[in-house]
Amino acid sequence: MTDIEIETHPLLPFLPANAKLLMLGSFPPPQSRWKMDFYYPNYQNDMWRIFGLIFFKDKDYFLDLPNKNFKEQLIRDFLTQIGVGIFDTAYRVKRLQGNASDKFLEIVTPTDLSQLLAKIPMCHTILTTGDKATDTLMQHFPAPAVKPMIGQSVQVNYANRELNLYRLPSSSRAYPLALEKKADAYRQFFKEIDLV
Repeated sequence: MTDIEIETHPLLPFLPANAKLLMLGSFPPPQSRWKMDFYYPNYQNDMWRIFGLIFFKDKDYFLDLPNKNFKEQLIRDFLTQIGVGIFDTAYRVKRLQGNASDKFLEIVTPTDLSQLLAKIPMCHTILTTGDKATDTLMQHFPAPAVKPMIGQSVQVNYANRELNLYRLPSSSRAYPLALEKKADAYRQFFKEIDLV
């Protein structure tokens, strides 16, 4: 069996100075699936449609439909405006099947959460999308920190900060929930943290 290559995260953390929320996924898909050099770059992923529905009542707001692409600068500007940072819970990984599936992602090096938080002092809320991201994040916190259920939150104290950890449905099409239902879950969350 050949040795599986270890991949290092290809993107820099997106951390606006005013970020109140840090969104953490697991790890970007293989670059052959990318439509932009930013988070959730696969056109099949619904994250930016969810954001469009919640904030602009238009799932295509952040999409460049004729080119089957995303409006990357618009996404970056909007996240900066509302104070949302993004990175992933894994820094170095092995893709056991060469695809984007979390099930076949082996995390070699988790992200250093304290380093991320040091750059966004106003952040008190972390959102994970998907099971692998949540499990990886929870390794940072000693017991009795309990993994939140989907749509729920837990509180932890970490790096001298009270943090609210929320877990929401994955924006991947592989996660069997209609786009509108996913958007409802995210909308509820954004209301709870006063972003919408």
